[in-house]
Amino acid sequence: MFSHVMLGTDDMAASRAFYDATLGALGIGPGVSDAKGRTAYMHAGGRLLLSVPINGEPASHANGGTIGFAAASPAAVDAWHAAGLAHGGTAIEDPPGPRQSPFGQLYLAYLRDPAGNKLCAAHRMAA
Repeated sequence: MFSHVMLGTDDMAASRAFYDATLGALGIGPGVSDAKGRTAYMHAGGRLLLSVPINGEPASHANGGTIGFAAASPAAVDAWHAAGLAHGGTAIEDPPGPRQSPFGQLYLAYLRDPAGNKLCAAHRMAA
C-alpha cells in the first residue's frame, strides 16, 4: 500500500545513528545518504526516508501518529527497543511484551526517536 514514509529531523546525525541501530536490529542495512543530505533505508520494496524539512521550519511529529516496523520475533522486538534506547530514543507506553489485540496476540515495543516521532516494533505471535 505504501511506497515510502518520510520523517523530518532537525539533527540528521542523531536520527541516522538511531535508525541505523534500530533498523539494524531488525536486519535492515544502514541508511544511504543522497546529495541533498536525505537518508534512505530500503527493505522489501519499502523505503523510510529522513530529511531536514525543505521549508526551513523545525521538524515536528504527528500527534496520534505511529510508524510500525515488522519484526521477525519477540527477540528482534527487544533488540530494536534496546538499540533505540542506546541511540537517543525514549521508552514510551508499556515495556516491550505481549499484547492482545482484535487481530490476535502481538509482541510490541514503543519508542520515540530523537525527533519525537512515535515508533513501534511488532511481531505477530502464532495463533
